[in-house]
Amino acid sequence: MGHHGGVQLDHAVSRFAVYLSAERGFSENTVRSYRSDLAQLADFARTRGVESAEGVSLELLRDWLWDGSQHGLAKSTLARRSAAARSLTAWLARTGELAADAATRLRAPKADKHLPRVLTRGHIDGIFAWLAARAEGGDPGPLRDLAVIELLYASALRVSEVTGLDTNSVDLGRLTVRVVGKGSKERVVPFGVPARNAIVRYLEQARPRLVDGAEQPTPAFFVTSSGKRLGTRAVYTLVSTLLAELPGSGPSGPHTLRHTAATHLLDGGADLRAVQELLGHASLGTTQIYTHVSTERLTESYRSAHPRA
Repeated sequence: MGHHGGVQLDHAVSRFAVYLSAERGFSENTVRSYRSDLAQLADFARTRGVESAEGVSLELLRDWLWDGSQHGLAKSTLARRSAAARSLTAWLARTGELAADAATRLRAPKADKHLPRVLTRGHIDGIFAWLAARAEGGDPGPLRDLAVIELLYASALRVSEVTGLDTNSVDLGRLTVRVVGKGSKERVVPFGVPARNAIVRYLEQARPRLVDGAEQPTPAFFVTSSGKRLGTRAVYTLVSTLLAELPGSGPSGPHTLRHTAATHLLDGGADLRAVQELLGHASLGTTQIYTHVSTERLTESYRSAHPRA
């Protein structure tokens, strides 16, 4: 799991907060907002397998800010996050926890430029064709991977929601899945027939073989080759492998599939409120990011296709 040893990132954050109020005399409010920003950073780092202060790299910090802009954070919030990260790494470098200050080149992303990366229908078809070919042999790993990606795209789930599924979360009769989202909010989301087929194959041909010989039975729906719950890190790795081959830049994590599904739904005429419910967004404002993506794509196809554009 990446970086072990060294000071734990969350311990470093706590010590840094003490330093800010005691030695720098920052106000309680500023310290509180820095602290919550950096606690978020520590959580994000953990999803990337980084637990220690020395694992904080420029790339990780950029991914974190980018991830924030994907989630519709205001520019001012991103600027504050960027400042918090810069002062943390400067302090870590001074105290010798980091060999070099990772954030000297960190800039807050221009939030309005970064629309979520969206894959085309063709890209998605290509991904599924490749996964299906890999699963042809009937090996449990590839069968599971196909079911994971089908579900991520079909239901626009967050990666933690997919890995958090238990065997009783999935209703094959109704083609729905019950997920626990952010803030422990539960919601029921639909999936389609291709996802159902992939899931049935996984349950019949793959999962029994994966859990066979595991020390303890697990309620987890998706499991590893040692029969334990599949982790978010493994899904990140799988998705970035799939997206590495595709044109276009931007994040290559599972969230890209969520963005893509949401945009394809809106492109297909789905109602914004329905998409909000599907995604489990607390506020419609977050969902509206996707209408910008759709509008931008509409403008692009107009420019390239209309005789008088």
